Amino acid sequence: MIFRWLYTLLLSLAAPLLLYGLYKKKEGKPAFGPRWKEHFGFTPALSTFENGIKPVWIHAVSVGESIAAIPVIKALKEQHPEQPVIVTTTTSTGAEQIAKLGDLVEHRYMPIDFSWCVKGFLRAIQPQAMLIMETELWPNTLATVHNAGIPVIVMNARLSARSANRYRRFQPLFNLLAKHINHLLCLHQDDAERFISLGIPANNVTVTGSIKFDIQIFDRVSEQAAELRQQLGNQRPVWVAASTHRGEDEQVLSAFSMVQQSFPESLLILVPRHPERFNQVEQLCIDSGFSCVRRTREGVVTADTQVYLADTMGEMLTFLGAADITFMGGSLIGDAVGGHNMLEPAALGKPTITGPSYYNFADITRQLTNAEAVWVCDGPESLAEMLIKLFEQAEQRQKMGAAALSVVRQNQGAVQKTLSALNEQLNN
Repeated sequence: MIFRWLYTLLLSLAAPLLLYGLYKKKEGKPAFGPRWKEHFGFTPALSTFENGIKPVWIHAVSVGESIAAIPVIKALKEQHPEQPVIVTTTTSTGAEQIAKLGDLVEHRYMPIDFSWCVKGFLRAIQPQAMLIMETELWPNTLATVHNAGIPVIVMNARLSARSANRYRRFQPLFNLLAKHINHLLCLHQDDAERFISLGIPANNVTVTGSIKFDIQIFDRVSEQAAELRQQLGNQRPVWVAASTHRGEDEQVLSAFSMVQQSFPESLLILVPRHPERFNQVEQLCIDSGFSCVRRTREGVVTADTQVYLADTMGEMLTFLGAADITFMGGSLIGDAVGGHNMLEPAALGKPTITGPSYYNFADITRQLTNAEAVWVCDGPESLAEMLIKLFEQAEQRQKMGAAALSVVRQNQGAVQKTLSALNEQLNN
């Protein structure tokens, strides 16, 4: 109890700063409008309670988790069409993704991690279970939900060796979280073993595989990617630097300068990870001597355009599909981020390059590198060398892309495994 008391005190002190970051206006970020009150537990009741069945509550904090949750939501509704589903996100960009599901679910904003806020949400929604996408674990939320007799299940749960070691140093804090979790549906056996080593009972852990392998590439995405590629130039070499971070864009642009010595007509689609950095990255491109066009400003892409700045949210698949080669960001800035998921370019059959730091997706990266679908660079020079080699060798690009797609297809089926495990837990 003392840990939760101290945590709540610290959260109270930090809350103004956290809320400022959440509500601060940013380019490309939808406004919360009057719905900001939902973060404080002033949650509207569901519009429908079909047949008196209590809803299943799925929490997906932001864009990535929302996209990953969609196949599970669709499968759950297909199997149980009468089952109400409510999805919470913390961010408005996550809400934008869930809105694409239309009437399939209802959306509310996640209450912040004070017990009184969570209790307000529970009174309004009365869920039968809480399903958390990935390890978005908040101590007061878990305790309040658990104490209300509502089972808590974590989907797509992963735990890197680094995170496991950190939890061991604060074992009492991990125990506080773990005792309020009924079941963990883990990505891989390695994740399951790390959770068990920290004290989670083995019968509370199931390996389902990664839901993200069950990614669906819809025809509309392919059409949009083809349209964008036509605008950029079908004949010119195009690569995308996806989800880049501060300190990484400079390295990407340095590599691009080297690539242009061999392929002066080449074009870079640059996709910063955080919307608040769009203006900053644009200025960086200009200061570095590149001709830059932003997607939102409807600038005309000409043969002289060198950088296409992707300053929108939710279009990553379109940008990946329009490029010949992907560089996945979050991987060239030491251990600060630990890489990002390479399954989207893999599902599109694209060759991918990553930097040396990818610990958050070690298993996925290992499978892709073992299949020779991904190359690992160690800095701007080797990134440029790999890009030049792949631009020179179309056959190599096709070989890597086909291998990547094969890895994705071999690992698919996690959604059905997850649904089976959920049905078992919900029926207990």
